[in-house]
Amino acid sequence: MFLAVIRVRATAAPLNSAYMPEEFEFYLSDSESKLLLIAKEGNKAAEAAAAKLNITRIKVSVPSSDSDVILSLSIPLSDCDLVSEIVNDPSDVALFLHTSGTTSRPKGVPITQHNLVSSVNNIKSVYKLTESDSTVIVLPLFHVHGLIAGLLSSLGAGGSVTLPASGRFSASSFWSDMLKSNATWYTAVPTIHQILLDRHFSNPESSYPRLRFIRSCSAALAPSVLARLEEAFGASVLEAYAMTEATHLMCSNPLPENGPHLPGSVGKPVGQELGILNENGVVQGANEKGEICIRGPNVTKGYKNNPEANKSAFQFGWFHTGDVGFLDSDGYLHLVGRIKELINRGGEKISPIEVDAVLVSHPEIAQAVAFGVPDDKYGEEINCAVIPREGSKIDEGDVLVFCKKNLAAFKVPKRVFMTDSLPKTATGKIQRRLVAEHFLAQISTAKVPKFGA
Repeated sequence: MFLAVIRVRATAAPLNSAYMPEEFEFYLSDSESKLLLIAKEGNKAAEAAAAKLNITRIKVSVPSSDSDVILSLSIPLSDCDLVSEIVNDPSDVALFLHTSGTTSRPKGVPITQHNLVSSVNNIKSVYKLTESDSTVIVLPLFHVHGLIAGLLSSLGAGGSVTLPASGRFSASSFWSDMLKSNATWYTAVPTIHQILLDRHFSNPESSYPRLRFIRSCSAALAPSVLARLEEAFGASVLEAYAMTEATHLMCSNPLPENGPHLPGSVGKPVGQELGILNENGVVQGANEKGEICIRGPNVTKGYKNNPEANKSAFQFGWFHTGDVGFLDSDGYLHLVGRIKELINRGGEKISPIEVDAVLVSHPEIAQAVAFGVPDDKYGEEINCAVIPREGSKIDEGDVLVFCKKNLAAFKVPKRVFMTDSLPKTATGKIQRRLVAEHFLAQISTAKVPKFGA
């Protein structure tokens, strides 16, 4: 359905099926959607939001691999011959996704046909994807990583794509899916790589496919994990750097025949200009830190209906990523940290302000601050500190139950610290880093947060 939508000059806005009704309502409204496509099993939260916004709902099914797509339509279908005459324009907005901002309002990112083809060509070129390649998609198709690096780039190269037999990533069936499909590579977030490694050491497969490479993106991959992956699965692990606004790929480590891949680096820019800028917009030299900025045909022209965000993101003729890093003397990019306060949980970017807003909407919570903490499995996990209202008997369990009702599962804090005060800066501001350090210091085994990218 995604391919059909972008083929007829319409705009596809894929959504996470785990969203709550309020979240669906925001995304459907902000994208100005005219139609909601859902699986035949339905999605009560999405359907309720669409009904509230008076948006047409259509259920879609594909009974078998060789059958036609079946739509639950009460209106007549268009003439297929007329549809085949439609010609796409490079400036058509094909894809509309939201990226979590450091404000409570996620930013809408319009991605054009030209952005898509530019990014697909970049990915095909750096990994030398051809019709001989095959992969199993283990990532959700409502983010650019799975949708563009996995699906569109494979199809654009004439290669093949297999969707997991279980319907989603499953460590127990992943390698059998890879073997059956003669897979030559796969791309995943570090969390999935870690799960596959854990299973390999506890319950190894009898045989593994011979892979050209393994790709890692969407969160930092620890050099020790990279080394273990290469040893376990016998393929080069290429770490990359990407974001929605760049239609995914910005940098990647090269294939072994094209140069060394450096653990701890996300590689070299691919198909676009990348500069390290200081606060005055001056490009910095090798090994000098600054904000990572990009420009190129894969970069969005700007956020939808958000002049304030566009003003800060597009300065000095560059798109500003909000990440700090440096280019070494060989042109490899090293990420240092994030300017933004987003929590990066296994590649899912979570706005702490959005979580704060939900927490303080509870009638018995006076103040709340969400923050990221280091986590071995997800890179970062979400915690929060809560000040109850005077006289309230609310506890950690009550807070978590409330969060589970009002937030998608991946945004729910793993730990809640109940407190009567929050650390503040000299000017009286609450800073997430200070809050995180303060509460983690109370746990003797905790590490102080490392705010890496």
